[in-house]
Amino acid sequence: MTTTDPLFGMLLALGASPGQQISPLIQLIPFALVLAIFYFVILLPTRNKQKKVEAFLAALKVGDKVVTSGGIFGSIAKVGEDAVQLQIAPNVRVDISRDHFAWAAARKS
Repeated sequence: MTTTDPLFGMLLALGASPGQQISPLIQLIPFALVLAIFYFVILLPTRNKQKKVEAFLAALKVGDKVVTSGGIFGSIAKVGEDAVQLQIAPNVRVDISRDHFAWAAARKS
């Protein structure tokens, strides 16, 4: 096998002397490193953000002032299982799906 990766060359030098086969465990080290980096850089932060969004949605209550991902300011008038009713002006209420409400942010008044 040939590659231009310097790490792979170092692992080859450590794992086998000239003329010997490379250990399968040594060949798996770069793959395991890539998986570990992928997990800590992409998957872990995504899971943490998803947990925060779920906690935010679970804590919504009537009277909370929010801003939706679409930029609509309002206060929550009614909370249902699938939708949240948002009052955006006097006598103007809009139903917003919880799935699309996920990126809303609470704001202090």
